[in-house]
Amino acid sequence: MATKQRILIVDDDNNIAELVSLYLTKECFETSIVNDGESAISAAISFKPNLILLDLMLPGMDGYQVCREIRKSHNIPIIMLSAKGETFDKVLGLELGADDYVIKPFDSKELVARVKAVLRRYHLPQSVSGISDNTKSAEYPDLSINLGNYSVIYNGASIEMPPKELELLYFLASSPNQVFTREQLLDHIWGYEYLGDTRTVDVHIKRLREKIKDHQNWSITTVWGIGYKFEVKK
Repeated sequence: MATKQRILIVDDDNNIAELVSLYLTKECFETSIVNDGESAISAAISFKPNLILLDLMLPGMDGYQVCREIRKSHNIPIIMLSAKGETFDKVLGLELGADDYVIKPFDSKELVARVKAVLRRYHLPQSVSGISDNTKSAEYPDLSINLGNYSVIYNGASIEMPPKELELLYFLASSPNQVFTREQLLDHIWGYEYLGDTRTVDVHIKRLREKIKDHQNWSITTVWGIGYKFEVKK
């Protein structure tokens, strides 16, 4: 029998946490609930979750701090839960390494759909929406991207990055000099079921540029008013 995927629920409102746990248990997930940031960091090690649902408004260490700490040593997918719906809060959460951002109050079916969508992205590394490439790799001077083992080698060193960052980099690099709109990238990498907005693409491009600097032979280029391309210099 297949092992159940584990979801860690971090919320100081135990009524909400129990309700979310009920939704997920019905979908055959195994859940664990903690009510503060310190416990969340400990549970990320002891419970070994496949995904974390992380509320932002926690006592003591808030959700942003928890996300930052977990990202230092773990690549566990994180969905932030918050009553804050402003763009600034969403972008900050994504920049800190969250994979999605759900605004309270949320619909139970939507939350479960988002959990499943994020887990698909993490646990099906051989499948990237819209990409048909038997080699699953792209090679450039000082840069090697391999979807087969989800690795990026840059200037001779291995670069750690979440799956969606790697998929975005590969998708651009596998079609050099082709311009993609933000909407196209959102559809190809996150899929039609993703209910985010195009700022998500901008945030992930920013994080890629922090890790992968422009090279004399290639660069991740902004095409103003349109989107992005992986530019290869002739």
